[in-house]
Amino acid sequence: MSEPFTPDQIDAGRRLFGGPSRFLLGVARLEQLPPVHGVEIAFAGRSNAGKSSLINALTGVNGLARASNTPGRTRELNFFDVNGRLTLVDMPGYGFAKAPKSEVKAWQSVLRAYLRGRPGLTRAFVLVDARHGILKADEEMFELLDESAVTYQLVLTKIDKIKPAEQAAVPLKVTSALAKHPAAFPGVHSTSSETGAGIPELRAEIAGLVETL
Repeated sequence: MSEPFTPDQIDAGRRLFGGPSRFLLGVARLEQLPPVHGVEIAFAGRSNAGKSSLINALTGVNGLARASNTPGRTRELNFFDVNGRLTLVDMPGYGFAKAPKSEVKAWQSVLRAYLRGRPGLTRAFVLVDARHGILKADEEMFELLDESAVTYQLVLTKIDKIKPAEQAAVPLKVTSALAKHPAAFPGVHSTSSETGAGIPELRAEIAGLVETL
């Protein structure tokens, strides 16, 4: 579980995400990557983990990030500007790739190159559905981030969909599983895009990264 945040930190997160947020562009090839501007944060997660919903909840803009109608079909890095100070990157969902193997392999090559060579990429947040916990596909993403030396942090989504007793147990379980991964940042965020639980704290975490630039 993440450390408690002070009222000032919560307010910094509110102010950061209280400004305008807008979609910048979708990138399918490395040569399309935009110039780095400020802090860049990437979001990864299995298909249906709730990445689009979380980005919309963080920014307070409904429909800013849109989920693909068919899980696993999106093959772009989607870039969003937040308040002119932060870039959010929505990475394609993994785990249900509905594409030829050659296409998947080519996309994975682009993803690896982005993770390993992107200046300004400060942290990746890996979203895990609290109902399912860490699955094999998540472990594969952890290993890729470890190899790429990209610091990442776990975000449990849909925390409102599990029983109160599990809401305390699941974060402890996934924290233990992350201990073996060298690039994993300690502290797990438990969130619900529906109820807003954990959203102020995640905003505060991200605002802290922006302030340290």
